[in-house]
Amino acid sequence: MSVRAINTCSHFRPSLSSVPRFFPVSRRFLPPFSSSYGCQTQRRGIKSLFDYFMEELKATPSRSQLRPYLSAIFRIIKDRNLLSQFFYWFDSTELLNEELVEDRLVKRSLQKGLLLEFKKDSERILLAVAQRPDGKKNWMVSDQNGVTSSIKPQQVTYIVPGIDNFDQADIAGFIQKAQDNMDPSLLEFAWSELLENNKTVTVEEMAEIIFGSVEPLESYSAHLLLSKDEVYFTVLETKGLRCIYGPRPSEQVEELLRRKVAKEAAEKELQEFIELLTSAKTMPSHDKPPKSSWKNEEKIWSRIESLEAYAFDACKSDEQRKTAGAILKEMGQAKTASSAMNLLIDIGYFPVHINLNLFKLRIPTDHSEKITSAAQSLLSDSSDPDEINRKNLTDLKVYAIDVDEADELDDALSATKLQDGRIKILIHVADPTIYVQPGSIVDREAMRRGTSVFLPTATYSMFPENLAMEAMSLRQGEHCNAVTVSVVLHNDGSIAECSVFNSVIKPTYMLTYEAASELLHLNLQEEAELRILSEAANLRLNWRRQQGAVETATLETRIKVPNPEDPEPSINIYVENQADPAMRLVTEMMVLCGEAVATFGSLNNIPLPYRGQPQSDINLSEFSHLPEGPVRSFALVKVMRAAEIDFRKPARHGVLGIPGYVQFTSPIRRYLDLLAHYQLKAFLRGEPPPFTSGNLEGIAAGVNDKVRAVRKLCSSSLRYWILEYLRRQPKERRYRALVLRFLKDRIATLLLVEVGFQASAWVSVGTKIGDEVMVKVEEAHPRDDIILLKEVVRG
Repeated sequence: MSVRAINTCSHFRPSLSSVPRFFPVSRRFLPPFSSSYGCQTQRRGIKSLFDYFMEELKATPSRSQLRPYLSAIFRIIKDRNLLSQFFYWFDSTELLNEELVEDRLVKRSLQKGLLLEFKKDSERILLAVAQRPDGKKNWMVSDQNGVTSSIKPQQVTYIVPGIDNFDQADIAGFIQKAQDNMDPSLLEFAWSELLENNKTVTVEEMAEIIFGSVEPLESYSAHLLLSKDEVYFTVLETKGLRCIYGPRPSEQVEELLRRKVAKEAAEKELQEFIELLTSAKTMPSHDKPPKSSWKNEEKIWSRIESLEAYAFDACKSDEQRKTAGAILKEMGQAKTASSAMNLLIDIGYFPVHINLNLFKLRIPTDHSEKITSAAQSLLSDSSDPDEINRKNLTDLKVYAIDVDEADELDDALSATKLQDGRIKILIHVADPTIYVQPGSIVDREAMRRGTSVFLPTATYSMFPENLAMEAMSLRQGEHCNAVTVSVVLHNDGSIAECSVFNSVIKPTYMLTYEAASELLHLNLQEEAELRILSEAANLRLNWRRQQGAVETATLETRIKVPNPEDPEPSINIYVENQADPAMRLVTEMMVLCGEAVATFGSLNNIPLPYRGQPQSDINLSEFSHLPEGPVRSFALVKVMRAAEIDFRKPARHGVLGIPGYVQFTSPIRRYLDLLAHYQLKAFLRGEPPPFTSGNLEGIAAGVNDKVRAVRKLCSSSLRYWILEYLRRQPKERRYRALVLRFLKDRIATLLLVEVGFQASAWVSVGTKIGDEVMVKVEEAHPRDDIILLKEVVRG
């Protein structure tokens, strides 16, 4: 009858707080049998019950019926010590280890007052108290930081057992006590015991093993130890929030311990590196370690390299990216390229005003030793193959006009009036083909670069300096070899005659634009040739206008920064009006040279990079209501189509108003100009041109890619330094600004006249395109390319 009574029980829910531990894993931690367990009669009764239980168990059709029997045992044996003895005997059967797994993984449901652990985000795990349901599945919880939020069930990682109504104010103290219990050596002890007996363990079982208690604090401490453990235990089975952990094999633990030691050593090295960075950051600028010092130790240098690659978005491996990210995290910085760059600047590795695009666009700066040696050999061994065919023009007055800091001077001008009153103009262009030939090592390097780079902080020449700035350049008062383009103008400004020949000149003046404008203004009798050039420029401008030329003269800004390595370098800013007489003169002569070369090339069937630009969609009358100058030029440029190149014959350049155009006047600084020189020079020698039109097209495609990159670099560099200039100006300074166009509502694009810089700002109602307004700079952040302007309403 007792058996039937036992079998009528349908549920077995052992409570860890009310029964002794009975799983095989706990045998070593049960108190040994002694006389304290009761009299011999009690012991014999327990033994008889055990034997009877085993007989009944064997007769059951399924081991799954074990629960009702155990439930009855709990009702029959009231004494805790006798119950412990029963399971001490039963432990040897090892039946419970398999049969009660489901009970070990019993599911816990969320309810108010429970203390739970949840995953806040990918990096944070918090403790919180469940407050109330939020919808069908979510729960509102109050976490350890006092923040109440809604969480999903899948965010919960652990529910602390044995707690019904936890006070949120006690979470911090609970966490601290749990942290105090976190002794990893306890895990090693438990792992050794469990591995020896090939046993598994739950969190609560682990709490009893290492703490001798399954109270909430000990259970949570055990959960922390197991969940953070990466060496001794692994999760074997999971049901809901409950896990069964198993001890890892000895070999695996040894390997993991080896990795852990290596990881801890790496973390120590990282912390030492972080301390080094922090120290360098706090140093005054003049005391910061030099850049070279970061390369002294390999481990330090590899981390600096990772940061540098991260700053330029140029990581070569995931390891570099991971290393940089770890450093930024430890330094409390966002994992962004700009954060990495700012950190390298803060420690003195990079100067404050480092040019990021110079590195990102991979623009070459220095010439290799191989190239400079080759250039030196050219200077030593070169001879002039055109010497006997050069016209001696050293008696002419020759003007070279350029910016004052120009290092590569590659064009100059002469002019005279013929007896019939027409003007004859000679455009003298430096002749680099004396030194460099197509396909040579120096030529290939120039092709790779495509162009010289002129930045506010430095010049990076297409050729090595000993060629570009010395041998090839035109030099005042010295005999210089040149290619001269001779043009005779009709009285209306059109070309009457043109020719190209080799020459020797002796430049008379090297003038800045400011000096040339001053001479023109003075109208000195002894500078008659300069007046003739100015007269020719006016004739040409009027003629081109009649041919439909589009005027795009505007303000052009130049900046020179002589000491860019300093934290506060000096900034010299020049704003040039392209309508200035000297600039207009030079511009017209360069356009004239381009038209003459295109005409000469076409007449002689020479493949050249002929530039054209369609103009069919520009109706100048639509822009007549805009003021002449920057405002109208800005509007016209916006509707212009891109230039096109034909390598077989000239194409009309509608914007310039001429039938054909070839860039020819800068062979030292532009590779396509050098190509035109190669072609024309071969013709003058009576040789076939070195390149077919197809060859030229292929070369130009690669060169133009480089030129576009350099233009982007120059534009961003100029913008950076203008912003830095504006950042330094007094906050109360006011700037004149022309309204160029409206972007949206009252947001307008403005041209700051004093700095030749475009930016946007809100303007007053009623302001029109072409109006002048006054603005002040609220903020300027060069590194982030941010400027905030505010209109200053007058009176």
